[in-house]
Amino acid sequence: MKVVAAMMVLLPGLVLAQERDFSQVEVRATRVAGNVHMIQGAGGNIAVSVGPDGQLLVDTEFAPLSDKLRAALKKLGKQRLVYVVNTHVHSDHTGGNAAFGREATLVAHRAVRERMSKPRTRRGETLPPAPEHARPIVTLQQGMSLWFNGEEVRLTHLPSGHTDGDIAVLFVGSNVLHTGDLFFTDRFPVIDLEAGGNVGGYVRNAETLLASLPPGARIIPGHGALGGREELERFVAMLRETTALVRRKKEAGLSLEQVKAEGLPEKFRSFGEGHVKTDRWLEMVYTSQEQGSRP
Repeated sequence: MKVVAAMMVLLPGLVLAQERDFSQVEVRATRVAGNVHMIQGAGGNIAVSVGPDGQLLVDTEFAPLSDKLRAALKKLGKQRLVYVVNTHVHSDHTGGNAAFGREATLVAHRAVRERMSKPRTRRGETLPPAPEHARPIVTLQQGMSLWFNGEEVRLTHLPSGHTDGDIAVLFVGSNVLHTGDLFFTDRFPVIDLEAGGNVGGYVRNAETLLASLPPGARIIPGHGALGGREELERFVAMLRETTALVRRKKEAGLSLEQVKAEGLPEKFRSFGEGHVKTDRWLEMVYTSQEQGSRP
């Protein structure tokens, strides 16, 4: 139970949304490349494709920001919202589904629909199923493509990393990749063991994203600033080095408290300035390896 509690503290979920005052949050859009814009507010970053076929959203932030998100979309154009793609199940990425699900087709990995269709436990509380109209109605297992606004929008599932339902979204013509929470710009990531996440899988998935990244691609991370190959390379290097360091210390017989006390090299200090602090990252890696999910 202590392991579960530690993981739940890290999750930006429904309870946190209920406790937060969103009235002062600014939802703003930035053009990235081609058809694609990035929208940022208080939850996960959003991608939106705007063109003659309409609008396509990747993720929908927290539910209380839906009106502000709708206003931001109107500033980008009067096109109809046609698709909403969810990169994973967390409510800072799916919260707006209830507001947009009656007008757009919701698309996600099968595991996202399954988790949203039944009660879920988070931070010791049971969350009810999402309304039927807020659940994805088009689901994928490995991958699929949508042909929209003159380009292929390629959806690829990466297994058991941040959760068990993660997908990355590549706008092929615009050369823009939305990673969901498989990439946090210059920050330690959240890994949700309760939702099928896995530290070793997360590292492998980040390596896969880097190996397959098209030249010159712009990257919209789940959280943080717009990036590219350099930022993803730095993130992957951090994952490899910190997980290997914790593994070596654990194999040498150090306890979790000893690992925390020794900390990480100075070059990783800034990664702990985000939502996940250094101690929490060390605990996540140490505990996940204990459960057999070594990188």
